[in-house]
Amino acid sequence: MHVAQVYAKHNNAQISPKKVAVVLDMVRGRDLREAKVTLKFDPTKAAKMTLKVLKSAETNAVNNHDLNPATLYLSDVYVNGGRVLKRGRAGSKGRYDPILKRTSHIVVGLSSKEEPVEEKKSGRKILKRKK
Repeated sequence: MHVAQVYAKHNNAQISPKKVAVVLDMVRGRDLREAKVTLKFDPTKAAKMTLKVLKSAETNAVNNHDLNPATLYLSDVYVNGGRVLKRGRAGSKGRYDPILKRTSHIVVGLSSKEEPVEEKKSGRKILKRKK
């Protein structure tokens, strides 16, 4: 696994790690610009939290390490479980039913490519058929 150059993390985010992992799988390995667009149009709470951490990592890369945002990609993205808040409610027959409120540690690592990737302008190839 590649070690990222710049990290940002959100500790004890009030959301389950399972819910965040689905969103992180969508953006893992993508360019910074692609990942931001993907997260911006995802309506989930996990996407909003991840986008916030991603923007923080981008700002760290630009301001602290003088990296070009056009060359950055998400090299290291993962979530770990945080503290579990143990709550409960009354169950049937006088019993106690536990409610576990899980938290997450969201980590985003950015690395830079050697050179920026330029977009192709309608690079369609026209194939001629042989008769």
